[in-house]
Amino acid sequence: MRQVLFFFFLAFSFYFSAQNYYLFIGTFTHTDSKGIYVYKFDCKTGKAVFVTNTEKDVVNPSFLSVSKNGKFIYSCTETRTETGGSVSSFSFDKKNGKLTFINKQPSGGANPVYITIHKKNKFVINSNYTAGNITVFEINDDGSIKPFSQEIKLSGSSINKERQEKSHPHSVILSPDHKYLAVPDLGSDKIVTYEVSDKEEQPLKACTSLPGSAIGGSGPRHLAFHPNGKFAYSIEELSGSVQAYSFKKGKLDTLQRVLIHTAETKGPFSASDIHISPDGKFLYAANRGKENNIAIFSIDKLGRLTHVAYQPTLGEIPRNFMIDPSGNYLLVANQVSGSIIIFKRNLHTGLLTDTNEPIAVPMPSCLQMIEAD
Repeated sequence: MRQVLFFFFLAFSFYFSAQNYYLFIGTFTHTDSKGIYVYKFDCKTGKAVFVTNTEKDVVNPSFLSVSKNGKFIYSCTETRTETGGSVSSFSFDKKNGKLTFINKQPSGGANPVYITIHKKNKFVINSNYTAGNITVFEINDDGSIKPFSQEIKLSGSSINKERQEKSHPHSVILSPDHKYLAVPDLGSDKIVTYEVSDKEEQPLKACTSLPGSAIGGSGPRHLAFHPNGKFAYSIEELSGSVQAYSFKKGKLDTLQRVLIHTAETKGPFSASDIHISPDGKFLYAANRGKENNIAIFSIDKLGRLTHVAYQPTLGEIPRNFMIDPSGNYLLVANQVSGSIIIFKRNLHTGLLTDTNEPIAVPMPSCLQMIEAD
């Protein structure tokens, strides 16, 4: 009996602890934003409570990534500035929710827009949109970052002369097993893949297979891997489409292409972000501009998409969104309207319902979440 009660207590404790998460919000600071905001999020009730924000002046922390152990936050900083941009590191105290600036390094090019952390916390990878390159920074034991140890310059252009005059890598996405890196290049209409090693000083090595190519003028922006690692989905900013791929050993093969807007909607389009539910059953893709909605698709066993519905984001310019680790909620960062809308997810239908618990933050641009202790 005691053993049964012991395991019941453990299960109950795990369930209870898994209800609370820390929500991190990156912003653009040219208005009255204070940089990075921290909230406590309850995935049982869908409510968020403000905890703190960065105290040191942090300029345009536009994209964030959290270490697996939850002790460090890394951010693209000085995005869209004349100084060229930087990558910054912060320590995070789970006990009081406080962020402390550690250090920063030049990003290696103008306009850093996306950063990701290898699961062993040995290095971070950054993409510089305007400069057209990606850079890798080794992480010290104290969470600080060294100057970049590897730089890869992308090359290419495409048919949209205003937006695709050169390479513009908009994101750097690690595969679920962290053995590969996918780099959607909006400027060249290609997705370049790299093998990733955690044992080399320069961890990225270009795959020998041909890069995944999108239709001319489509502008691949972000990419989401299916949890099973067999499929990948690229959202195309300029065409307002999602390209589905099969994925194996760094190679992307086209499966399907779908519009994420109605056939009656006319361009120009401005698609932004894409995510897949933790159970792998639904895909969500964000439209900015005159649409301001989330397109919802179901995913079948072959990786193919079927349209389910559109959900208005209840704000302007949904630059970024996320699904909480439990899969119960989808949070949208509406950049221009300064609002984060929290939607309840129906786990069976994929549909979204507003919880009427919005968060007001100036110019939100990125959402990340980790479990609280």
